[in-house]
Amino acid sequence: MDYLVQHIESLIFVTDSPISMKEIKNTLEEAFGVKFNQTELEEVIQFIQNRYKDDAFAFELAEIADGYQFMTKPAYHETVGIYLKQTTKKRLSKAALETLSIIAYRQPVTKSDMEKIRGVSCDYAVQKLLEKELVAIIGRSDSPGKPLLYGTSEKFMDYFGLRSIKDLPRLKEFADPENEIGEQAPIEEGDEETEKGDAKSDK
Repeated sequence: MDYLVQHIESLIFVTDSPISMKEIKNTLEEAFGVKFNQTELEEVIQFIQNRYKDDAFAFELAEIADGYQFMTKPAYHETVGIYLKQTTKKRLSKAALETLSIIAYRQPVTKSDMEKIRGVSCDYAVQKLLEKELVAIIGRSDSPGKPLLYGTSEKFMDYFGLRSIKDLPRLKEFADPENEIGEQAPIEEGDEETEKGDAKSDK
């Protein structure tokens, strides 16, 4: 079991969204060239979850949207939230703001739906929004492949001073600058080039 613990931990650590048991199993089987029993893998994951329950760790292994992801423990949410609030205003890019707007008004929404609206890949923008905890994975779609569904988080409400999604301005209200919410920050370094690359790849 010991060698599986480190390999599974590394898989969960590098993902920016919950990784499913099927994905873990398929990856390990290709890496080692052998078949793994799902029950054995579930026992390893349970072992990892129990280990990170210890107060010595600031994060834990959570089961989210039929997958697994390392998350900060509730005791540290306020500290992390302050940091994210400080960095969001400085680093939220135009691309991220556009993607956030789509999620806010169309939620629950898949990444492919966002890309249809924006016309470019949204991988980078979605990753940044997840890191800043302005959006969250809220489930999976029933469409083929069961893609992840994204929606706004409680931090989104706090950041923009909203009581509920119903308080979002109607689209026609954006014609009046006084009704805009939030404050657009300078485009993040490298983000503009990413967008150009995404646009070229879609042609």
